[in-house]
Amino acid sequence: MEFRKSVKTDADRIMDIIKQAQEHFKEQGIDQWQNNYPNKEVINNDIDNEESYVLLKDNEIVATTVASFNREPTYKTIYEGEWITNDKYVVVHRVAVDNKYKGLGLSHQIFKHVEQLCLDKGVYSFKVDTHTDNKVMQNLLKKNGFKYCGIIYVEDGSKRVAFEKVIK
Repeated sequence: MEFRKSVKTDADRIMDIIKQAQEHFKEQGIDQWQNNYPNKEVINNDIDNEESYVLLKDNEIVATTVASFNREPTYKTIYEGEWITNDKYVVVHRVAVDNKYKGLGLSHQIFKHVEQLCLDKGVYSFKVDTHTDNKVMQNLLKKNGFKYCGIIYVEDGSKRVAFEKVIK
C-alpha cells in the first residue's frame, strides 16, 4: 500500500469514494456529508492546500483523507470536556474508503500513516471530530487509541464529538 499526497488528477476518484460514503450515511440515517458536502470544490481546495492524501493498492486509489497541520478554528472551544493537549496537532477530516475495500483495516492504516507524518514534523497530538451518529468512526477512533474529549460545533453549527490521541 502506498500513502501519498493527492494530485489534481485524483479528484474524480476521490469524489467517487466520497459519493459512496455519502450514500452510505444516507442509508444509515446519518446526517453527515449530505447537502452537497464535501463536493468537488472542497476536494480541489484540499488538494491545492496540500492536505489531501490517498491510499493506493496496486496503483488504484482505495481510500482518501485530509490531514491538516493548520489549527482547526472550530477546535478553539470545546464543551463538556477538554482537549488532552494544547500543543501543535494534526486534524484529520474526510476519511473515506471505497466500498469494495471496506473491512480491510484501511482506515486504521490511514491513521498510522498520519501518525508517521506527525512524527516526521515533531507533532505529537492527533485530533478528530465526527458526527454524533457515526458510531463506526467513533469505535474506530477508540480502537486506535483516541480518547473522547468533548463536543465541538462545526461552522454550520452542527454538533460533533471530538477525540484526541497523544502520539508517543
